[in-house]
Formats: sequence, structure tokens, C-alpha cells
Amino acid sequence: MFAAVTGVSIASAAVFTRVAVPEMLRLGYSPRFAVGTVAGSSVLGMLIPPSILLIIYAILTEQSIGMMFFAGIGPGLILSGVYCAGIFGMAYLVPGFVYDDTGRFSDPSATNTPPKRSAVELLGKIAPILSLVVIVLGGIYGGIFTPTEAGAVGSAAALILALGRRKLSLPAFWGVLKETGHITASVCFLVIAATMYTRSLGLAGVPVEIGNMVRTATESFIVVLLIYIAVILFLGTIIDSVSILLIMVPLFLPIMQGFGVDPIWFGIITIIAVEVGLLTPPLGMACFVIKGCLDDDRITLGDVFFGAVPFAIMMIFVLGLLTIWPDLVYIDRWFG
Repeated sequence: MFAAVTGVSIASAAVFTRVAVPEMLRLGYSPRFAVGTVAGSSVLGMLIPPSILLIIYAILTEQSIGMMFFAGIGPGLILSGVYCAGIFGMAYLVPGFVYDDTGRFSDPSATNTPPKRSAVELLGKIAPILSLVVIVLGGIYGGIFTPTEAGAVGSAAALILALGRRKLSLPAFWGVLKETGHITASVCFLVIAATMYTRSLGLAGVPVEIGNMVRTATESFIVVLLIYIAVILFLGTIIDSVSILLIMVPLFLPIMQGFGVDPIWFGIITIIAVEVGLLTPPLGMACFVIKGCLDDDRITLGDVFFGAVPFAIMMIFVLGLLTIWPDLVYIDRWFG
């Protein structure tokens, strides 16, 4: 649900590090499992619409942003289901990884019984985020505004909710504006530099040469796809997600189109492969964000990366499923 509001993996990682990790530790989960769960689930922010990476890919390849959003729903649900099944499996097969036997982080007085709340109280707590989801996604799919405009509408709605609930002071609002400005400026410079680099590659004929080289090396579509995924997984360890998209998609999309590949399916495969890089060292942006947001110094950066490994493996498993059965990307074909 949070991914459906933000569309940014880093935001999910930052928020749920503060919200979920302390509670999981208090209830006896191991530190590595707690931070790994947050790291793994945060990548759903780039797959479930609205997603920044899906928008960037659609613009790069001149595809419909709405179609890309629709294509991301099915794989997002599949990845969520695989995560849930993986967590159940780890709890039964490797309980030492899931539960903290030392008791160093848990609270002896903690209980699994949630406090009793009335239906009105529960509705009041979930109503704001549900309203944001309805406004953003309802406006996009209802044709009221474009996905780009949805970001502005969602921000305005969130601001109104924060002011209405008196959760945002003037100093805090100024801090939000400054942080947003810093992030936007850095992303814009990154996009400008990567776009210049991409166009330079095109003018130099690099995509054509790479295409000829790959076709000369092999005529197998599967081999070419595996090479592409392997390169993205490697780049994900040293380069951020947006840069990988801006560099790799213009190079390989013409090659894939030569095999008759659907750009929508290719985009979903690319997004998932890119997102694995958020969990892998040495860059692993989501893991660094989680470590930076942790208040407990006993949990090291190595613990965060180690905890994220099972979820990275599950992402690669889903990537394999979508490669073997491309129809899984098209949710409208699930029921015939």
C-alpha cells in the first residue's frame, strides 16, 4: 500500500526502518531478518504503480505510462506472494535466522496480542493512506490527470492531510522543502548527465556495434537476455537504478526488438533486475538508507546486507518466472 502511494523504494526503506524494525526487534525477531524484510519489501516501491522507474522507462522507450503501470501490478503481486511464502519457509526451515535466541534486542514484556481498538479508531488510522491511494491511482486510471500530474496531486493531498491533522509545523515544512530541493537537484543533474552520455553513445554508433557484436556471438534470444540481465545485476552493485536504465535500455532495446520482444514485458524484466541492485553490495542504496535510519548501533551495515540476501534471491526467482512465462506480466491474461 505504501508503494502505491510513493513509487519510490528509498522512501519505503526509510519509513519502515523507523516504523517496523523496532517493533520486530521488540517482539523477538532477529536483527538481520528485521532489516532484511524491510530492505526486500522496499523494492516493491519501484514495481507497483505509480513507479518512477516505470515512468522513466516508458519515456525512454516511448511506451504508454498507463500500460507500464498496468503491467507492473501482476509482477508486484507475484513478488509480494513469493516474499510471504519465503518468510514462512525461513521461519520453519531456518528459525535461527528469523528469531533472536539471544534476547539482546527483544522486550521481555512484549506481547503478540495487539491492543484493542474500535472499528472507528482503526478506520481513522488507515483512512489517510487509503485516501491517498484512491486519489493517486483513481485519478490516473480514471483519466482525470496524467501520471506526472498525479505526483503533484498526491503531494498536495498529503500536505492537506498533514495540515488537517496538525502533524506538520512550519519548521518541519521548510525542512521538507529543502530536502526535496536537494534530492530533485541531484536527480536532475544525474538525468542530464546520463542523457548526454546516452546520446553520445548513439552518435558514436555504440548501440549498433554492441548489437552486431551480440548477434555475431549468438543467435539465441535466451543467451542475449541472460547477458543483459547479468550486466544489469553487475551494474546494480556500483550504479544507481536511474543511471542503469538510462544507459542500458537504449543499448539493448533495439537488439531485443530484433527478436520481436514486447517492450512492456522487457521493461518489467529490466525494472526487477535493476531493483536487485538496491540490495546488493557494495552500493546497495536501500541497505545504506536502512542503516542510516537505524537508531540501534548494534546492527551493522553487514547485518543489513546479509539480511537482504534471501530477498534478493527471491527477486531473481521471480525474474526467472517472468522470463519463462511472459504472460505473467499481463494481469488481464491470468484468467484466460
